[in-house]
Amino acid sequence: MTQAPAAPKAARRRHDREIVALAVPAFGALVAEPLFLMADSAIVGHLGTAQLAGLGIASALLTTAVSIFVFLAYATTAAVARRVGAGDLQAAIRQGMDGIWLALLLGAAVIAVALPTAPALVDLFGASDSAAPYAVTYLRISILGIPAMLVVLAATGVLRGLQDTKTPLYVAVGGFVANGALNVLLVYGFGFGIAGSAWGTVLAQCGMAAIYLYVVVRGAKRHGASLRPDAAGIRACAQAGVPLLARTLALRAIALIATAVAARLGDADVAAHQIVLSLWSLLSFALDAIAIAGQAIIARYLGANDPQGARDVCRRMIQWGFVSGAALGLLVVAARPVFVPLFSGDSAVQDAALPALMVVALAQPICGIVYVLDGVLMGAGDGPYLAWAMLATLAVFAPAALLVPSLGGGLTALWVAMTLMMTVRALTLWLRSRSGRWVVTGATR
Repeated sequence: MTQAPAAPKAARRRHDREIVALAVPAFGALVAEPLFLMADSAIVGHLGTAQLAGLGIASALLTTAVSIFVFLAYATTAAVARRVGAGDLQAAIRQGMDGIWLALLLGAAVIAVALPTAPALVDLFGASDSAAPYAVTYLRISILGIPAMLVVLAATGVLRGLQDTKTPLYVAVGGFVANGALNVLLVYGFGFGIAGSAWGTVLAQCGMAAIYLYVVVRGAKRHGASLRPDAAGIRACAQAGVPLLARTLALRAIALIATAVAARLGDADVAAHQIVLSLWSLLSFALDAIAIAGQAIIARYLGANDPQGARDVCRRMIQWGFVSGAALGLLVVAARPVFVPLFSGDSAVQDAALPALMVVALAQPICGIVYVLDGVLMGAGDGPYLAWAMLATLAVFAPAALLVPSLGGGLTALWVAMTLMMTVRALTLWLRSRSGRWVVTGATR
């Protein structure tokens, strides 16, 4: 990134206000999403162990399917925010509608593929004979809600691009409350069992999608943007999403390799790994909220043909990422003795988890920089570089992680490999930010 004089205090304060205004509601919306699964688990868990196991398998499949298409939010945010920066709200919303149409098409394709193959997918995950029927039931019903889930992703990207993260927060909180109420009503009130939980989630997701569509359509009518599907626009959205899809698949591969390695270390280690991973995910939500703010703000500056403003914001967000990561790391160190016993009373599990959490704590400043620069480059529309950088990171991480069991390393060694992975990501992203090649101005990249 080209060196420039430090931004004046007034500019830094303005950047800070923008970051906080977008990041805090984004964090709330991010945290609300996993609460859907927690609510379902709490309600279904009282039906029996087999039902809860079935829910766990079906939810893992659904989460994987939806997370693959997270580019619908990321790519749409950047594209819409660029046009906002260029002062063309009509084109911004038109771009958002293209993303929503793409979400509907992808959702229909997922239904066509996953609905008939649900039993085979459940068997692939090794479901027991008692849990498999419940998993298939939940999966087949929940698949019907995938188009709504993908519309929620795309529409969230539209609103983030319009510099609005409060509406997604309100919708996410409302969806969580509706999901819980519908689950209780359908599971226990009407006695539908696990099918009632699935239908409750589908209805809640459809309600969220309907609210998002109402907000976006209202904005389109206000600014005279067409609501009709545009083949060229949808194709452009898909092309922009391909590199981010590759990046997401590489990230999923890293997570799967880490879990597979932990499983080879023994029962205590894999149980401890799940505890550490749950905290890692929670910390990621906090840092990802800053990255989301970065996507929206950077794209807006670039769309407004203000490269220096984009560089200043990038520099300030790196500081935010490092300081936030350091603060979270200190929190992990302080909370370790309390956090681990909440999940397991087994001393072997605790002994494995505590030193691994120390590694996680030390890695958080690096993670903060990674998430921020990820958001900056996504906002700049630098998807191809992000894809290649993540594939390079996977190439470094995979052999390092796979060597852990053969070299006699334990869970702590595995999380050292995870820290190595984040360090490689930080290095590749920092080099790109220093190069300045991501600074491409204009309403489109």
